[in-house]
Amino acid sequence: MTVKLFEQEGYDFMGAAFEVYNEQGPGMAEEIYQESLEIELEMRALPFQSKQELVPHYKGKPLKKRYIPDLFVCGAIIVELKAVLQLASEHEAQLLNYMYVTGIQVGYLVNFGNKGELEWKRFVISDRKRRRTAQPQMNR
Repeated sequence: MTVKLFEQEGYDFMGAAFEVYNEQGPGMAEEIYQESLEIELEMRALPFQSKQELVPHYKGKPLKKRYIPDLFVCGAIIVELKAVLQLASEHEAQLLNYMYVTGIQVGYLVNFGNKGELEWKRFVISDRKRRRTAQPQMNR
């Protein structure tokens, strides 16, 4: 029997994402969906952090490159939002990079730009060898 990591938290998050899509529809800018989703998460009392800067490291030394994922939800899920006609492999790679840098095992890629329905994918990293130890840092 397999246990799904953070299944209820993901279900709760996606409920909020579907509500935003139903209210806003497709065709808006990504920033509009981001702000709307943050409001919806607050209304549902789902904890989240927005636009946290990630600092990758090489051999213990911080790199100049920074990653800034859209959301961390419930302290356990990393979320990347898009407002494009269709998700592409580079969007998946972006989310997976965030997951590897943080060591967070569960991620959601959510596209509000698809006409007709909300497009989303759930990712789970089970290979702990690929996980890193960097933690999100507040943008200041």
